[in-house]
Amino acid sequence: MTRKQKRLAVISGGMVFIAAAVLLVMFAFSQSVAYFYMPADLAKTPVAPETRIRLGGLVGEGSVVRDTGSTVEFAVTDGSTNAVKVKYTGILPDLFREGQGVVTEGMFASGTNVFVADTVLAKHDETYMPKDVADRLKQQGLWKEGQGPTKEGQGATKEGQAQEVKATQ
Repeated sequence: MTRKQKRLAVISGGMVFIAAAVLLVMFAFSQSVAYFYMPADLAKTPVAPETRIRLGGLVGEGSVVRDTGSTVEFAVTDGSTNAVKVKYTGILPDLFREGQGVVTEGMFASGTNVFVADTVLAKHDETYMPKDVADRLKQQGLWKEGQGPTKEGQGATKEGQAQEVKATQ
């Protein structure tokens, strides 16, 4: 083998290794990506059952129903007529309450319109609203400038700003 052939073999091997690494990373990301939806988005284009998504909006007024155990049912709304029923088993963040911003992560149960959440992110203080939720509510004309963060990046979730609780099953 000449020196030129050895160099070509090393470069080819490196390219194959890099391509394999990129493909593995892309596969891993595709398995863990949870797309963000609001109730209005789900009314337009339903999501297949067992597809992992994030559902964001406001906790509907008068919609929180607590079971005798640790199961809670509530509605996530975008402030208009669109609402999605959410079922969560676990301990909710202390700051979870009606009318506040919330982002839930989970999937729709097969054969039902009930969103089964395994993660609930609740607002941190009176000015916190998840940036994606605030942007969508502003687009729909349901979020007013004086209701919370308006500058770019202020509404984004920062470390320690949202309480995250995962169901232990």
